[in-house]
Amino acid sequence: MDADLDIAPRPRRVDLPTRGGEMAALEFGPADRPVDIVWSHANGFNARTYRSILAPLATDFRILALDLRGHGASSLPAVIEGRDGWSEFREDLLALLRAATEGPVVLGGHSMGGTSSLLAAAAEPERVKALALFDPVLVHTPGRRSEEEPAIANSPLAAGAERRRADFPSREAAFEAYRGRGAFRTWSEEQLADYVEGGFRDAAGGGVTLACTPAWEASNFRSHNYDPWAAFRATRCPVRVFRAAEGTTARLDDHLPELEATGRIRVETVPGTTHFLPMERPELVRAALRTLTG
Repeated sequence: MDADLDIAPRPRRVDLPTRGGEMAALEFGPADRPVDIVWSHANGFNARTYRSILAPLATDFRILALDLRGHGASSLPAVIEGRDGWSEFREDLLALLRAATEGPVVLGGHSMGGTSSLLAAAAEPERVKALALFDPVLVHTPGRRSEEEPAIANSPLAAGAERRRADFPSREAAFEAYRGRGAFRTWSEEQLADYVEGGFRDAAGGGVTLACTPAWEASNFRSHNYDPWAAFRATRCPVRVFRAAEGTTARLDDHLPELEATGRIRVETVPGTTHFLPMERPELVRAALRTLTG
């Protein structure tokens, strides 16, 4: 069998009736073995963005890369009014684990996806073998929102979401508009092409439009409402946290002694990286997932 075909992802949809729709995913690796790794993406991204990063693992592991609520091809409702924070993503992820996995899995994730994985592991630790978190968003401590959350809500990422252009004549036009610019300046062209492919839908009137609307992306920056430190304490598995050297959203210095004292939580700052660490250091992502999966 051709090696490229062997590791190519398969589109999959998982019905989550208790969550109001279907979660779309890309499935990598042998279909005849239990799922080993479940991967969750950053805010505004999609499963396909990480295809080139995850595909080399498909010769050894079965992987589900998810389109979270309001992203990619998932049909779970994205309702901004009355949101109760990122507990939505936690509950979606737990429902997915119940529906599509057979035993404890490694949860990996970038940014919001990393945080959602942490919250899921805290809620039902028996479902999680290990956590690999790549610059997760760790900002909220109860009683300190006025100090920490506005910094994220008003960050360049949030501001960018507010003014993001949603419509293009084609995916090719979107690719050209993004190439080498802004957040995408450290990405390979292959990674950018995958992001564009999974991040746009055909528009009814022609052209393409963002699958994750600018309003939904911005809402995610403003509706955290979780305590990551309580979540870390509630986990029971090995945890690896990789944070960016520049502009990290993993603001955990005040809690570092407590986390490392557990003996199972390791925090590493990766030199020369930004918040888009997985795109800049894909080999590190693969090594961490491979080690934790065993």
